[in-house]
Amino acid sequence: MTNNEWAEYPGQMIPKLEAEQVLEHGASMRQLMIDLFPLCRSITGNGLRSTLEILQSLIPLQIHEVPSGTSVLDWVIPQEWNVNDAYVRNSQGEKIIDFKKSNLHLLNYSVPARGFFSLSELKEHLYSLPESPAWIPYRTSYYTRNWGFCLSDDQLRSLPEDCYEVVVDTRLEDGHLSYGEYYLAGQSRDEVLISTHICHPSMANDNLSSLVISASLARALTGMKLRYSYRFLFLPGTIGSITWLSRNQKQIEWIRHGLVLACLGDAGSFTYKKSRRGDAAIDRIAASQLEHLPEAGKSVNFSPYGYDERQYCSPGFNLPLGCLMRTPHGEFPEYHTSADNLAFVTRENLQQSFALLYGVLRAIELNRNYLNLNPKGEPQLGRRGLFPQDGTQDQEEIGRMKMALLWLLNLSDGQHSLLDIAERSGLSMDKLFDAATLLVRNGLMRDLSCSAPSSLQFEHNTRESLC
Repeated sequence: MTNNEWAEYPGQMIPKLEAEQVLEHGASMRQLMIDLFPLCRSITGNGLRSTLEILQSLIPLQIHEVPSGTSVLDWVIPQEWNVNDAYVRNSQGEKIIDFKKSNLHLLNYSVPARGFFSLSELKEHLYSLPESPAWIPYRTSYYTRNWGFCLSDDQLRSLPEDCYEVVVDTRLEDGHLSYGEYYLAGQSRDEVLISTHICHPSMANDNLSSLVISASLARALTGMKLRYSYRFLFLPGTIGSITWLSRNQKQIEWIRHGLVLACLGDAGSFTYKKSRRGDAAIDRIAASQLEHLPEAGKSVNFSPYGYDERQYCSPGFNLPLGCLMRTPHGEFPEYHTSADNLAFVTRENLQQSFALLYGVLRAIELNRNYLNLNPKGEPQLGRRGLFPQDGTQDQEEIGRMKMALLWLLNLSDGQHSLLDIAERSGLSMDKLFDAATLLVRNGLMRDLSCSAPSSLQFEHNTRESLC
């Protein structure tokens, strides 16, 4: 089906993704990662703000600033943190730990500190990874006043007895928490929420990978005719999602599907963490998409530990929102270390993740109910040219299309959505939609989403089977 033919079909919103589009997005995502990698991000501060401003040059992002001291649910917006410089210098005047060489060297949210310390005194403020002695760990102290430095265990073990000068030139003062929001209005007020944490400094997989993929998805959807409205959030972890939820409690009633994106740039197979509900439409759509990958991904049950899905799925909100990852957090050795660098994330991995997520959003848009207009017996498909028999086409593909047509005709009773039929048949939603388009054009089915819903269909909609 060509793009023009696709656009003529009234139920279609997101077109199929072409290979050249994937390559174009891959190149731009990779370059964006390179641009953003050096910035020192945290849950507040200029590094976070600069990241949002760069995104704002790509998509019409609205940047929100929430003052320090603001109550957000059970939390309070902390003071803003910024870094001028930080280093440890030995008695010969050499900087042996230097924030300017790697922003992971500084304990994130370190309070200001200056002074001279013996090796034993200094070690009380040093963090390393004995199990990975060449890597610098990532450590934070957001809500406990402390200062410190991170370094490789190899370097820590090599430090001689000396008098060390410490300079932590940071500022902790009343300011703001920043987050970005991009809203794309669709034909319906019902929403799909895409949330990404952006607070980690100089780590490529966690979570620059998801940041650039989310921004690319937002760019790809801009200008399309959309059935749903889409909201993209770029937030500092935990406190950011709590802040957004606190400020948008009336808005969340419109959220019908949602995804938290995390760790999407490594080479591992895909993992989808279900919503707290466990059987939301997004859980089923994600499972269906994973099933049809060349290397099938897996779905795991919800747990109240992880990324911001635990905030969106807290019992007072219980949103239909899951988390899509490749290798889950903590299950790859490079997690929260300097080894999570630009070399760890490839353009190919970013492209695969982008294509999968695009497919998930497309499936959300495609999912609808159909009504068989000739339900008594099987209609004669051959005379309508729906069963090609000349032997010149891929017979395996013809077989799949034939089964898609038959499954649709059998289950399109107004009660079964395209997703229901995909689960019963084992066929992809893309294949079923192509078949449904043929049946609609031949007058054998009607797309119920293109007509006024009956009370029964409306009730079905509210249970998320249609939407």
